[in-house]
Amino acid sequence: MFDKVLIANRGEIAVRVIRTCRELGIATVAVYSELDRDALHVRLADEAYALGGQTAAESYLNTEAILDALRRSGAQGVHPGYGFFSENAAFARAIAGAGAVFIGPPPEAIEIMGDKISSRLAAERAGVAGVPGRSEALGDASEVVAFGEEHGWPVAIKAAFGGGGRGMKVVASPADAADAMESAQREATAYFGRPEVYPEKYLEWPRHIEMQVFADGHGNALWIGERDCSYQRRHQKLVEESPAPDFPDEIRQQMGEASVRICHACAYEGAGTVEFLYEAGRFYFLEMNTRLQVEHPVTELVTGIDLVALQLRVASGEPIGFTQEDLVARRRGHSIECRVNAEDPAGGRFLPSPGRITTFRPPDGFGTRTDAGYESGDEVSQFYDNLVAKVVVWGEDRESARRRMLRALDETVVEGIATTIPAHKAILAHEDFVSASHSTRWVEERLDLSGVTAAVKAESGGEAGERRVLREVDAEVDGRRYRVKLWVPGPEAAPAVTPQAAPGGSPAAKRASSRGRHGSSGPAIGGDGKITVPMQGTIVKVLVAEGDSVEAGQTLCVLEAMKMENPVNADRAGVVKELRVKPGDALGAGDVVAVLE
Repeated sequence: MFDKVLIANRGEIAVRVIRTCRELGIATVAVYSELDRDALHVRLADEAYALGGQTAAESYLNTEAILDALRRSGAQGVHPGYGFFSENAAFARAIAGAGAVFIGPPPEAIEIMGDKISSRLAAERAGVAGVPGRSEALGDASEVVAFGEEHGWPVAIKAAFGGGGRGMKVVASPADAADAMESAQREATAYFGRPEVYPEKYLEWPRHIEMQVFADGHGNALWIGERDCSYQRRHQKLVEESPAPDFPDEIRQQMGEASVRICHACAYEGAGTVEFLYEAGRFYFLEMNTRLQVEHPVTELVTGIDLVALQLRVASGEPIGFTQEDLVARRRGHSIECRVNAEDPAGGRFLPSPGRITTFRPPDGFGTRTDAGYESGDEVSQFYDNLVAKVVVWGEDRESARRRMLRALDETVVEGIATTIPAHKAILAHEDFVSASHSTRWVEERLDLSGVTAAVKAESGGEAGERRVLREVDAEVDGRRYRVKLWVPGPEAAPAVTPQAAPGGSPAAKRASSRGRHGSSGPAIGGDGKITVPMQGTIVKVLVAEGDSVEAGQTLCVLEAMKMENPVNADRAGVVKELRVKPGDALGAGDVVAVLE
């Protein structure tokens, strides 16, 4: 077993790994960006090393900075969490080249299965049929059109080197192909560092069923259980549960066996998830995520297996330690997980809601678990994923788990930002959830969130809201004088986002007081024709110019916040009198992007 492990990630997954390591007597090393210097995972780890930078590319995707922290810390293993470098074969090889163990599958398996295109081919070799699609990267939008004409519309464009709905766009018609492909490539690059995308047929009313698998270096591969992850918005999961409800056991067995064949086909080791779409009694291979999943706690609660501990043991060379037959007796009850994201679900829009959490009180009680990456006073940045916490419950059956989750959500208090909790309550209380009449399109097409509100309380004063400034000070240790840098409270404190000249002459960082005004899907617009953004973010594309005539609902520009692209639309017809933004501009909630007349 390892003596010390570096966690090359942030947020709740870094906290999750740190806690299991502590239980196993393993020292932990955190890494952090400038914005995360006071984050919960940094506070909990035994050691922490600065990566520098603010964005993911500058910090958590900076291989050299992570390798430097690895060398300085002397850690024997690196746990990648999920996202960032977790499915990056080059990073896994770099870790091995530095003399440490990558706590994940071999680089060769990542190359086969982490690339969604080659994983389709591997599944086919294992005798597992996939969703109709193309097994090579797209070159241009004309290829999307050709695929759509052959297989029918709509078409899904997906990131080849990622998952979790990031870098995925649905194309309804040939006219939308170019913009959708460009947007998918931008998101894929921002989140996974690779722009390659490929097309798949978009099924009409499927369920998303995935199988947790585990393999070791001794030739053992098992399927531990399935999860239903069909409750999604923007192709990203909101609610997950295990076991899948109203799911035939013979299909469960076939899906599990198919997942094991796929593991053997790529000489897999460690934790993985084989994802399928299930429709009309048939299942189709979707992709394999060569890492731990966000929703792994529901599998842990129904089996009693700590999957992170098992990852650590397998990575250190131990066998899994139980058989497929043993798992039959281990599975018990039902578990549900709700992702508490920093988003405003009002009206079904799910707008990103970065900002400072002034109050966070997680739920408690029998069969209730909270995995969180934040505490009261912590900042949720626009530069990273917006997952704040996961509320997970267990019950003897699905109905008792559903009721327990509703109680837990009622107890959960998050103030300072909007969250998805009101949407979770609406989902779990809906008769379609009770009857398991759902699909991956159910939230966006059938769930009525028009009356949902996500109240945001203004920032309170005191220490939780204090900013800090970097100062150089003299310190004396054992009689030796050092010049050190310290972040200390002060009136000249640095803002949460580095000041950048914003349109109109005021720095974007001065809009902190505007947080929480997320009442519309696109812009706010007043009598003076000013179009404003409802959240903090960065302009990635401008689609109009001064003097252009625009229609109501037309997209003026695209704002990226928390790795998601959000169109900023005109609320009325008019002429663009002023255009105040360009690509790369950082904006705060309420900033004006254009003036219409």
